[in-house]
Amino acid sequence: MAPEIHMSDPVCLIENFNEHLKVNQEALEILSAITQPVVVVAIVGLYRTGKSYLLNKLSGKNKGFSVAPTVQSHTKGIWIWCMPHPNRPNHTLVLLDTEGLGDVEKADNKNDIQIFALALLLSSTFVYNTMNKIDQGAIDLLHNVTELTDLLKARTSPDLDRVEDAADSESFFPDLVWTLRDFCLGLEKDGQLITADAYLENSLRPKQGSDQRVQNFNLPRLCIQKFFPKKKCFIFDLPAHQKKLAQLETLPDDELEPEFVQQVAEFCSYIFSHSMTKTLPGGIEVNGSRLKNLVLTYVNGISSGDLPCMENTVLALAQIENSAAVQKAIAHYDQQMGQKVQLPTETLQELLDLHRASEREAIDVFIKNSFKDVDQSFQKELEAEEVLQKYLKSKKSVSDAILQADQALTEKEKKMKEEQVKADAAKANARRLEEIQRWNQQMMQKRERVHQEQVRQMERDKQNWLAELQRTQEQRMQEQAAQLRATFEAENRRLHHELQYLQRNVNNDDPCVLL
Repeated sequence: MAPEIHMSDPVCLIENFNEHLKVNQEALEILSAITQPVVVVAIVGLYRTGKSYLLNKLSGKNKGFSVAPTVQSHTKGIWIWCMPHPNRPNHTLVLLDTEGLGDVEKADNKNDIQIFALALLLSSTFVYNTMNKIDQGAIDLLHNVTELTDLLKARTSPDLDRVEDAADSESFFPDLVWTLRDFCLGLEKDGQLITADAYLENSLRPKQGSDQRVQNFNLPRLCIQKFFPKKKCFIFDLPAHQKKLAQLETLPDDELEPEFVQQVAEFCSYIFSHSMTKTLPGGIEVNGSRLKNLVLTYVNGISSGDLPCMENTVLALAQIENSAAVQKAIAHYDQQMGQKVQLPTETLQELLDLHRASEREAIDVFIKNSFKDVDQSFQKELEAEEVLQKYLKSKKSVSDAILQADQALTEKEKKMKEEQVKADAAKANARRLEEIQRWNQQMMQKRERVHQEQVRQMERDKQNWLAELQRTQEQRMQEQAAQLRATFEAENRRLHHELQYLQRNVNNDDPCVLL
């Protein structure tokens, strides 16, 4: 069982110094030690709106993330707090508190957008904390940040006409939880009570129509609906009397409004039971080490002025983790060979049997620690004959082992022994070279067979991919054709009604009489 992470307090994960982002090494070391899958909950919103308070409640503690009683933005950058997940055994809950948006002390909002985007990219549940109600400003801000996903598309690919995998792009986004603080409106529509979720859905529902004004209204809503198919809304009453809000984190529950206490409890229960493990496209679970590499990849991308595409992000993680997995496997191989092999072995077959057993164990170690080694390019490093040859070269030669002489022998006996040892060593070396050459030939034949099978498999995969691509293209063309037909029919009906209207007006006019 993997050791649990116990952090007494949050630490800064991404520092925001003079509006430049920098990763904190201490936080990276904490993430590196987490081998369990992680559930990442991040919260973003305007400064001084109580984001940190909600995360402290999720941590089960009154204090942790900084809660300041002044109008000055307190949290800078992104802070992290890791703890055992209360509902999921062998999972780690990672809480991310972000710097408040809209700080008047900032020169511009570029830094806000970067932190907002990082929270989206790193989380599996994204909490969007706003005040009072859902308004156009909050919708536009969320839309503008989701538009940064264009940076995650493989636009750097030379094939600019490729079909994008929308499912992978959408699965990369977290679940959305929209929290409304100090909510003062009545949850009603057309005289009927509605839920907070229905209020959110109504606020994000597009309008009917095709003019520019309606399109401008619908664009952000359609974007949010697309990237956040799973959405939840929570409303919170004012926690306590205005004069007590400055001491909110120290107030016991009996001094808070009962409705607020219940609303916070329902929010925490939902987060614990519904937040999913952070995954990458393809359903790959993220542990602490992979989350660390994601942080480095995205922060470095932002610092260089661009974010890598999704495909390159996954490839970068694969390169890092698989290289480390190969080194672990080779170290295990060397350890096993050192324990099992006593050189010289009686036969080459004995040496090969020990090699294959150690090789199998090394491959198991690699598979356990590897990440998305699709074409098995890293695993092949463990299956080549060079692994055994490198091991043999690291040992003393068979001749040196045989040439050890007993110091108690007489000079005559020693000389005879040396001559005999040299002869035996020469024969042993000849046999060893002959058998290694024969073994090399066997390995080359084996490698050729494996190569041919891989070529055939690649061809099968290519055909399957082309077939799937064709099906996807046909489906999208059918959808586009259906949409065009619907648009044409609607326009045709509109013109028909307009023509009828004109005809009726012409028929109702008095005829003109000429004298």
